[in-house]
Amino acid sequence: MTALADWLTANSSGNARAVIERGFRVIRNQNWLIVLSGFFEPVFYLLSMGLGLGALIGTVPGPGGAPISYAAFIAPALLATSAMNGAIYDSTWNVFFKLRFANLYQGMLATPLGPLDVAAGEIFMALFRGFLYALAFTTVIAVMGLATSWWALAMIPVALLIALGFAAFGMAITSYFTTFQQMDWINIALLPMFMFSSTLFPITVFPEAVQWFIMALPLWHGVELMRQLSVGHFEASTWLHLGYFLAMSAAGVGFTTRRLRSLFLR
Repeated sequence: MTALADWLTANSSGNARAVIERGFRVIRNQNWLIVLSGFFEPVFYLLSMGLGLGALIGTVPGPGGAPISYAAFIAPALLATSAMNGAIYDSTWNVFFKLRFANLYQGMLATPLGPLDVAAGEIFMALFRGFLYALAFTTVIAVMGLATSWWALAMIPVALLIALGFAAFGMAITSYFTTFQQMDWINIALLPMFMFSSTLFPITVFPEAVQWFIMALPLWHGVELMRQLSVGHFEASTWLHLGYFLAMSAAGVGFTTRRLRSLFLR
């Protein structure tokens, strides 16, 4: 505990709220339309794939093997993806501009703010965006009757946990990028992960060797956890999925703090 307290003292002044306050002012004055637009992507996917294609597919095996409609199968996965996308875009493109062009973090760290304050503030703003998407999309799912258990309400805090894991690592990885061309690597990584993480079809359609690779991806754990919550079915893997994101979040926050410290506090 002493080592943790020393680390917190060295990296934080306890004033992350200043970074958060600035983030909300920017959203209010400039970025609210961009934030709002991110909500519609999963809704359009749900309407076109879940209801349109779903009418041809019928039912598919859900958690525990019980048959569910195709729309109910992909809706929780789209919620997990929405949380990931909101957090990633907020913690990568926004961070890249502030880091490489606005020199905002250099200015922040020239004040009493510590690298943990900056990391916590930026990650919080990414979580806020993920929370808005999760709340709105969960409401859409409930209205459409695609959530069959009260446990579906837990998808909102779990979406925040998913967003935290992706935001923390997204910010840390972005700190290594120096050009806009390198930022394209993020989309190159996200699109295959979205397509193959059992988002639109069961993982069993892949060969076993490919399945093991997919099960190492963070989005797959988020999708499976959301799916189990949507129907209230839990098993041993539920704790595995939850633990994956808890570990990912803790490691990501530490990684980001260390990167900011090494960049600006030499």
